[in-house]
Amino acid sequence: MARKRIKMKKIRDILKHSYETKLSIRQIAGITGISKTVVSDYLSTFKKSGMEYKEIEKMSDTELISLFKGEKEENNIRYKEMLPQMPYFTKELKKTGVTRYLLWKEYAKDNDDAFSYSQFCHHLQCWQGVQNLSMKQHHIPGEKLFVDYAGDKLTYFNGRRGEERKAEVFVAVLGASGLTFAEAAESQKKESFVRSVEHAFHFFGGVTKAVVPDNLKSAVIKADKYEPEINPLFDDFADYYRTVIYPARAYRPKDKALVENAVRLMYQRIFAPLRNREFYSLEELNEAVKEKLSEHNNRKMQVLGVSRQELFEEIEKSKLKTLPTAPYPMKSFETHKVAPDYHVLLSEDKHYYSVPWQLKGEKVRIIYDEKTVAIYFENKRVTGYRRNSKRGGYTTKEEHMPPHHLFYASWTSEKFEKWALSIGEETHKVVIHLLESRRYPEQAFKSCIGILSLSAKSTNHDLNMACRKAWNLDQMSYRKIKEYLEDILVQKDLNSDDKQVFMFQDHENLRNAADYS
Repeated sequence: MARKRIKMKKIRDILKHSYETKLSIRQIAGITGISKTVVSDYLSTFKKSGMEYKEIEKMSDTELISLFKGEKEENNIRYKEMLPQMPYFTKELKKTGVTRYLLWKEYAKDNDDAFSYSQFCHHLQCWQGVQNLSMKQHHIPGEKLFVDYAGDKLTYFNGRRGEERKAEVFVAVLGASGLTFAEAAESQKKESFVRSVEHAFHFFGGVTKAVVPDNLKSAVIKADKYEPEINPLFDDFADYYRTVIYPARAYRPKDKALVENAVRLMYQRIFAPLRNREFYSLEELNEAVKEKLSEHNNRKMQVLGVSRQELFEEIEKSKLKTLPTAPYPMKSFETHKVAPDYHVLLSEDKHYYSVPWQLKGEKVRIIYDEKTVAIYFENKRVTGYRRNSKRGGYTTKEEHMPPHHLFYASWTSEKFEKWALSIGEETHKVVIHLLESRRYPEQAFKSCIGILSLSAKSTNHDLNMACRKAWNLDQMSYRKIKEYLEDILVQKDLNSDDKQVFMFQDHENLRNAADYS
C-alpha cells in the first residue's frame, strides 16, 4: 500500500526543525507526529537535492514537492533531454563564480519545457551521485594540491649488476582539474618529501593556495583535529612558496578521496604497465613514469569527455600562483637553550652565535642552510647571520651585549700587546703567549685584562718579576701571576719594615766594645 502523502506544511516543519532549531530526528518525529523513518527519508531526500535550506522560502509548494516526488528519471522525457548536458554542467561548476542557479537560468532560457530550479538541482545531484562524484568536495581551481605516497613500491637496480632497490612513489593531484603528478623517490624522509612537492609545483607550472597531505611524519609531526603540528621543514618550505599546509583529518576518507583515487589509477596506468620492465637507475625509472603519466593526463575522462590536461589548461592553469625564482634552499632545524653568555651553539659546526642578552636561559630555534643562520624566539626572528663553520668560534653582535660587556668589545689583541709592552718585556711575553694559546684570541681577553690591571696595585718592575716566575714555571694564568705578585709584595714589606737597617756616621761620642770590657 502506498504511503499517504504528508501535507507540505508538515514537510516545511520537518526542514525547519532540522535546519533552524537543530533538533534530532527523534525530537522532530515527536513534535510533528510523523514516524522517525519518514522524517529521515524527507531529510535525506532534501540533502541529496543539493539545495540550501534558505532557498525553500522562495519556492512554492508545487516546486518544493517536486523534490520529493517518486518519478523515475529514466521515464522522464525532460530528464532524457537534459542528460547529455550533465557533463557540461559538472565541468562548468568547477569554474570560479559559476553556480547551479546560473546554469539553470542558461538552461531554462533555451528550453520552454525546462525543469524548475529545484528539480534541476535534484536531477543534477542524482546524476553526479551515479557517476560517483561528490559535491561535498567541490574544489575551486588553484586552491588545493593533494599529496600522498602509494602503498606499493617500484623496483630498480643500482647499475647493471647492482643490488635491487625499492622506490617510493609520490603522487600529487590538483583538486579542480585532477591533473596528476607522480615520481619515484628514494625514501619518504622529510627532505625527499619536500623536494617531491617542489617538483610537483614545477610540473604544474605554479603554486596552489594550499597543500593537503595525509598525516605522514614527513609532513605532520602530530596529527590533531584542531591544531596539527606541522613538520618545521615542510612549514618553512610552505612559507617560501607562499602556500599553506592543510592536513587531511584523521579517519576522514573524503578529505583525501581525490589523491587515493589518483593512487589507484597510478597502480593501473603506471605500476601495471611497468611491472615486467627492468630499470638500472632511479632516473631511468622516472623517465618511464613520466611517459606513462603523460598518457594518463591526456586520456579522455568518460564522464566529462575531456582530458585532465585539457581541463587543467581551461580552468586551473591561470589560477595558480607564480613560482619563486630559485628552488627552495634545504634547511635544518635545531632547538637550544641560550647560554649565560647569551650565545647558542649550532651543533653541526660547533660554532656559537649571539642573541640579545635578554634571552639568556630561553629556548630558541635555529634554522639554517648552507649559507645562512636564522634564530627565532617564540616564532619571531630575532637575528640572522652568514654561516660560519669555524669550530669553537664565536660570532657576536655588539647590539646583543649588555652595557657592562661593551667595554670588552672595543679591545683587540694589538691593544693588549701594546699595553703589556709598556709594562715590560716579561709581561709582554706572557700576554702574547695567552693570546696565541687560545683558538679564539677573544677567549683570553679577560685573563689579559686581569693581569695588566695588576700594574695599578704594584710597580711595573714587580709585575714583570711575577710574570718572569710564571713563565719559568709554565704557570701563566691570571690566578698564578696574582699569587706570585702578592708574594713579592709581602717579601718587599718584610725587608723594608720588620728588618730596618739604621745607618750612623762615626763621631767621638760613640763608644765601642772595648769601652765596656
